[in-house]
Amino acid sequence: MRFNINKLVLAASAAIFTSPAMALNIFVCEPEWQALLAAHAPEATIYSATTAMQDPHYVQARPSLIAKMRQADMAMCSGADLEIGWLPMLQARSANPAVQNNTESMLYASEIVSMLDKHDHVDRSMGDIHAHGNPHVQFAADDMIALSRVVTKRLESLDPDNALTYRRNGAAFRQHWQQKMVEWRQRAAPLRGKQVVSYHATYRYLFSWLKMAQVADLEPKPGVSPTTAHLQSLTKLDPASFDAIIYSSHQNKRAANWLHQQTHKPVIQLPLTVSKGQRLDELYDEILDDLLDVLAEPAKR
Repeated sequence: MRFNINKLVLAASAAIFTSPAMALNIFVCEPEWQALLAAHAPEATIYSATTAMQDPHYVQARPSLIAKMRQADMAMCSGADLEIGWLPMLQARSANPAVQNNTESMLYASEIVSMLDKHDHVDRSMGDIHAHGNPHVQFAADDMIALSRVVTKRLESLDPDNALTYRRNGAAFRQHWQQKMVEWRQRAAPLRGKQVVSYHATYRYLFSWLKMAQVADLEPKPGVSPTTAHLQSLTKLDPASFDAIIYSSHQNKRAANWLHQQTHKPVIQLPLTVSKGQRLDELYDEILDDLLDVLAEPAKR
């Protein structure tokens, strides 16, 4: 009997030391980074503070979010002050060293992406302008390869027991993304040169990548809701100067629809980020479909 008990004790001890490492617990500010990290670390538990229908500028630092951040081994956000109204409070109240700025486990996409629209001077009269550049970097398609490399190295460093898995997943993501980039360039050719009126600068990186141009904004100033006077001014635009009116799924559609009624230009609603379970490349496919359906001639779709 003593021999059997010793065998059980040894077996239990071996199970403890050979059990697989715990999966990482990751906090993200936006769903697009949940999708990106899931492609690299599918075994991780990844929680997004916002949803596809939520404006990431405005989030309440709820106790439930503080609790999620307190449990995180790593965090990833867009940065460039997109979350300035709520993320610093979560970081402070969570008291979690892993999610504080200037740590390896706190990753900001804007620190990797080539930022557009940086400003040397910003004041309140300019509206909701981000001095460090436009923070809507989920549409910086050309920078996703570099972002994948950084994500891979961070995961390897934080969880070295699973480094090989992260390395393989990262390589697979980058290979697939490069293939999709070739496909997207061919599909998006009819969009080159198209000009639009849009809402906020939400799609600044998308338009830059597709060689489209936003010629006017439904907002009088960034972060300021459309006003009657401003919308009236947009009706004076040369009808030939733009092809469509674009707004995001999380934005109020009334201003876009009003301008449509006045100008008869088509309205396109685009998603802000991935829907639940959607991959990042699938989001890009969806957006291209939405744009091509309206802006491309039937023979060129």
